[in-house]
Amino acid sequence: MSKFIKGVRLNEMFYREAVAPILSAAFPELRYSAALIGYGSDVLGYDSERSTDHEWGPRLLVFLSDEEFRKRADSISEVLATQLPKEFRGYSTNFAEPNENRVGWMAPAESDRVRHHVYFHTVGEFIGGYLGIDPHRTPTIIDWLLMYQNALLEVTGGSVYHDGLGELVPLRQSLKWYPHEVWLFMLASQWIRIAQEEAFPGRCGEAGDELGARINTARLVRDVMKLCLLIEGRYVPYSKWLGAAFSRLNCARELEPVLRAAIAGETWQSREQHLCAAFEIVARMHNAMGLFATLDTGTMSFHERPYRVLGAGRFCQGCQRRDSRRIVANDLRKGGSYRFHRPVCR
Repeated sequence: MSKFIKGVRLNEMFYREAVAPILSAAFPELRYSAALIGYGSDVLGYDSERSTDHEWGPRLLVFLSDEEFRKRADSISEVLATQLPKEFRGYSTNFAEPNENRVGWMAPAESDRVRHHVYFHTVGEFIGGYLGIDPHRTPTIIDWLLMYQNALLEVTGGSVYHDGLGELVPLRQSLKWYPHEVWLFMLASQWIRIAQEEAFPGRCGEAGDELGARINTARLVRDVMKLCLLIEGRYVPYSKWLGAAFSRLNCARELEPVLRAAIAGETWQSREQHLCAAFEIVARMHNAMGLFATLDTGTMSFHERPYRVLGAGRFCQGCQRRDSRRIVANDLRKGGSYRFHRPVCR
């Protein structure tokens, strides 16, 4: 096998050098879009040689109009199956029969026909299945709140190699980040998660529950990382890639050593000290956005108990501007009931 090539780059070459010439010759009038988006470490840029063991390789998503999809998707796929080279840049274009988990992997072709990984979709079918929205309508606030961040990241990540339909590029741009009021709501929600649990490592530690103290420390570290992604305007990936995504943030250089120290602390007091240092850094980041009233970034005692906390509920309230609360709450009421949750202290 040749030197490893990142999937986004490999598949750009695969499209331009292998797939596009076949489509142009066999279907010269065809309007389509081609991209690498959706599932996969290659879409997010986290792929490595380890990734090549399943669902990685020369692959592509081709989007057709509804009419073309109904009439020609199968025949186009068959042409590619008989005309694609068996290998591209040292990687097999043939994939094994999917296993019981519907997972496939590169395997040498045993005939002149390859089982390729070029899949055909319509934009509406793909986005509807992936995000649960109609791509031809502006998403409502409820739509935004129901879409998983990792799914939004996977649809807006990767690369579009050709947009002959003229739909994919503007759609991805419209989904690149939350509308402002939804973003404020997400920030407030993430702050409230921290507010709910910031005293728990100390409470567990004081009670002699060392395992519980460590678990709650790790939960808070995770929530701080997710908050940082939101502050810097990045969707949160699913857990396998959370650390990788966080490491690319502007704040990571200062904050990552502090979070590592919090997890590694041998006592609950040590872990609390580092957590509080992390809270203060993120609180300064919150103030530096210049969108809200400046708040004290220092830590404080948790009521009369001997635990240090940020008092993260203050920052939640700071995000809940009256107009954003009204806009989000009114929209949510159209689809059901909702109320803003306040911190619960136990």
